[in-house]
Amino acid sequence: MPDAKRKKLVSVLIPAYNEEENVTRAYETVRKVFDSLPNYDFEIVFTDNHSTDRTFALLKEIAAKDGRVRVIRFARNYGYQRSVLVAYKSARGDCAVQVDCDLQDPPDLIPELLDRWRQGHQVVYGIRRSLPDGLVTALARKAFYRLMRSMSEDDLPIDAGEFRLVDRVILDQLRGVDDTSPYVRGLISSMGFSQIGIEYDRQARVAGTSKFPLRALIGLAVDGVLNHSLIPLRIASLTSLVVATVTFFVIFIYLMGRLLFGQEWPAGFATTTVLLLMSIMLNAMFLGIIGEYLGRIYMQSKRRPVPIVEATLNGEAGTAPAAGCISGAA
Repeated sequence: MPDAKRKKLVSVLIPAYNEEENVTRAYETVRKVFDSLPNYDFEIVFTDNHSTDRTFALLKEIAAKDGRVRVIRFARNYGYQRSVLVAYKSARGDCAVQVDCDLQDPPDLIPELLDRWRQGHQVVYGIRRSLPDGLVTALARKAFYRLMRSMSEDDLPIDAGEFRLVDRVILDQLRGVDDTSPYVRGLISSMGFSQIGIEYDRQARVAGTSKFPLRALIGLAVDGVLNHSLIPLRIASLTSLVVATVTFFVIFIYLMGRLLFGQEWPAGFATTTVLLLMSIMLNAMFLGIIGEYLGRIYMQSKRRPVPIVEATLNGEAGTAPAAGCISGAA
């Protein structure tokens, strides 16, 4: 069928981990959205991060009834970002839309994302106008987005989460990414092309519990900073230079006072102790920053085949047909 006449295929990517209360609702919601979009075919790609509840069993039932649903289950929990990257690499569509399984980012906005895509934008991302989080968490998120934008050399959008549409050209680029600690939203933003945002109000979680406690959010923030900015290393270098300069002048003053003016300095036990502790603190802090970068280089150099896929339903992980040969069913 000529490319101009065939329906466009949309891959809807839904990462899941212990979401037995949400996977069926997520599938039904996405299916109903595309019932109102007769000009599009769709597939749903669930990536199950080795759930320990009934999530995978429910996905098996859904995939058995609907061949448009593909499921990729990992051999263990590899984390949210790597799960998402595998989903993007496995997408077969002309474009892909990422939606969280808890539906806090409403699939009802998919038609609007598709409209912007049809206008020629390769990336359409959701901008969170409001958040259902508590005041402290909401302020922390907003502060993080602005800090990331100010520190990064890439044009990272403010208040944008994981809810986005990306064109096939972006999907093809992502298939070549080999990163053991990816930060997917920043990776997509750094690719360029035409990117535009739409504002929406993020909904509160209806069922299940959040898989992003404070520790996970801090880890995501660290990944974002280290993957898209060399500023921490530059801060370490500049601080070391300033401390070395100050130390040099202090030593110079002490020597001049002793040799030229005959000053008898009192025993500087307290001063020596403070300076020693300060140097230990600075060394530990900046060696830790350098260690974070070296750790990522080390993990990248090991070339481990991660994530390992334990099982797939209705298709293979990491495969996408050539452009112009995409069918509506997986």
